[in-house]
Amino acid sequence: MLARTYCGDFCKTDLRQQVRLNGWVETNRDHGGVIFLDVRDRSGVVQVVAHPDTPEMHALAHSMRQQNVIEVIGEVIPRDADATNPKLATGEIEVKISSLTLLNRAETPPFAIEDDCNTGEQHRLEYRYLDLRRPCMQKNLMLRHKVTHAARNYLDTQHFLDVETPILNKSTPEGARDYLVPSRIYPGSFYALPQSPQLFKQLLMVAGVDRYYQIARCFRDEDLRADRQPEFTQVDLEMSFVTQDEIMGVAEGLIGSMFAAGMDTQIQATFPRITYAEAMDKYGLDRPDVRFGLEHIDVTDLMKSVDFKVFSGPANNGGLVKVIRVPSGNSLLSRKKIDNYTKFVSIYGAKGLAYIKVNDKDDIPDGLQSPIVKNLSEDVLKALLERTGAENGDLLFFGADSKEVVNNALGYLRVELGKDLGLFDAGSNQFVWVVDFPMFEWDDENKRPQALHHPFTAPYPEDLDKLETAPLEMRSQAYDLVWNGTEIGGGSIRIHDSEVQSRVLKALNISDEEANDKFGFLLNALKYGAPPHGGLAFGLDRVLSLMVDAESIRDVIAFPKTQRAADPMSEAPGEVADEQWKELGLRKRRTIQTDD
Repeated sequence: MLARTYCGDFCKTDLRQQVRLNGWVETNRDHGGVIFLDVRDRSGVVQVVAHPDTPEMHALAHSMRQQNVIEVIGEVIPRDADATNPKLATGEIEVKISSLTLLNRAETPPFAIEDDCNTGEQHRLEYRYLDLRRPCMQKNLMLRHKVTHAARNYLDTQHFLDVETPILNKSTPEGARDYLVPSRIYPGSFYALPQSPQLFKQLLMVAGVDRYYQIARCFRDEDLRADRQPEFTQVDLEMSFVTQDEIMGVAEGLIGSMFAAGMDTQIQATFPRITYAEAMDKYGLDRPDVRFGLEHIDVTDLMKSVDFKVFSGPANNGGLVKVIRVPSGNSLLSRKKIDNYTKFVSIYGAKGLAYIKVNDKDDIPDGLQSPIVKNLSEDVLKALLERTGAENGDLLFFGADSKEVVNNALGYLRVELGKDLGLFDAGSNQFVWVVDFPMFEWDDENKRPQALHHPFTAPYPEDLDKLETAPLEMRSQAYDLVWNGTEIGGGSIRIHDSEVQSRVLKALNISDEEANDKFGFLLNALKYGAPPHGGLAFGLDRVLSLMVDAESIRDVIAFPKTQRAADPMSEAPGEVADEQWKELGLRKRRTIQTDD
């Protein structure tokens, strides 16, 4: 029997060869009595032809419906010169049918199995097995395979071991909510699905594994967005006896191999670095898009003495006043556009968006156009123009409020301006490491510090003496990798000293009893010769979605959930039988009906 040939895997060099194809009928066309079928499988599409001189095959081909499953045996022949299709890899050849077998009939699908189908996502998710037949989705699944395969191959060359960590864990709620799994054997007790393999990969370092990786499934019960899923995949790494620089070097090689396989693109061998403080100062966000300028300019000091309380208030009370200078903005941005930006920044808490149009920088104040000019002295205006480097025709946008509001509002405004003004090449790939994150941030609700990344991140040794006295001034040995303004992964050097780990947990207001209950196995392990270690994880789904410029990471996951964490196809989550409740020692809560 002939070996199967994939539909997209042959061309003119295979002329006169006998082939066997298996796939789905995409189209059926009758051209003057000659029947043409487009047959598709995951590799592509090829045209097969049945002539009237083979009446049985001709009649069978004529009866084929779209999405029928067939087998074709035939000879590879050239297409007529005027019938070639340069858009197809197989566009110069076709297969003359000698045998056609109907393997399974298909009902009319609920939507067109084509890339440009205009069916809503909810409907496509309900019939995901059909949605996945579309060529673009097939390409996404093949991309996922290529990228993960390249990642594994690269990590093999770097002496990593692929080790699986448990899915059923103990709940240690830090950050997002856990998905809980009730135990039948231990009634009233619950497992938790892992938010990440963090603790276990650290234990593997204590165990002497030295270099670990895993394409790890992770679970978080959190509010969802387009780039979030309740279950997702990480490329997860951990290494012993390494520095931060060495970890970044391995990560850069890993990303390079993934891009070469997935996008046939060579990226720079090493990525630039900026500190967290520099990122917030220049860009307002800790995941800056460095493909274009429009960097923030801090003018807080200039505004402390002005009579304009909108500026002087924040300037004198721990807030910020920042400016974005838009070169030639006067001609590029209409008043309507400026009004739209005012609405845009309100999403991030800004109460307004002040601006100054620089018509003539040498004529102050008359050469400056804005309602706020009258509130600023000539000296301040001169200093402002000098600080910003403003030229005639430029437009200055101001943010004045708390640090968080100003950085968020102007940070996202900068990105919006970059898109609207076409300041970056959407096809470029700019990576940057953000380093030296704060160790802690203030939890205003609970009035205590909380870990900015996670409580196992190591501080810089020179900052350790601030742990009990000034924890918010500490820097951590944490790092995030940002690609074109999107954070795609991050990690840190870990705490490997049990005493330091206990001190950090106490700084987070976690008592010894609570620490032992949640993390006792890790604290004990650190006492038995834990090596210095660190690692990172990349969000695989996010990386893939950015590679294909998908609207959602759902487009690169075979069977995703909706934004409400449901699966319309399998109807998960669903009810379970009363017997299963009893086996687990659980009872349903009775819903009490009340009169309005």
